[in-house]
Amino acid sequence: MSGGERKRTSIGVELVSDPALILLDEPTSGLDSFKARSICKLLHDLARKKGKTILSTIHSPSSEAFFYFDRLILMADGFTVFQGDAGESMEYFRTLKFNVPRRCNPADFFMKVLSIKYPKQADDEEKLTHLNNAYRFQIDKRIQVDN
Repeated sequence: MSGGERKRTSIGVELVSDPALILLDEPTSGLDSFKARSICKLLHDLARKKGKTILSTIHSPSSEAFFYFDRLILMADGFTVFQGDAGESMEYFRTLKFNVPRRCNPADFFMKVLSIKYPKQADDEEKLTHLNNAYRFQIDKRIQVDN
């Protein structure tokens, strides 16, 4: 049994019990892009059609798999820098004056923008400060609206 088959089997075994909450760590790692997209579509359909809550870590998904995400949390250097609708994530980074290519895989863009070199360089510190301040501003704005 290959690693991909073992991974898909373990996901299937977990789904048999029909849980309301599904936590997955790297469910697509080791899979080719077609199978990874199929897993993302299955999870998306479970969330939408069956009302399941699905939390997953996924590194470097294909652009096809990315578009099955509803909500997204992005982190840099241990700090949350974006939390929200996955479909709005690219526009959010445009508003922060990042050069977002028109036709790119969002996950590849985020990996490039959010990567930090160690030891940290001055431009990395500046980028982190910019991202953290923007995120805090968004959170503060939401809190003010809710009050």
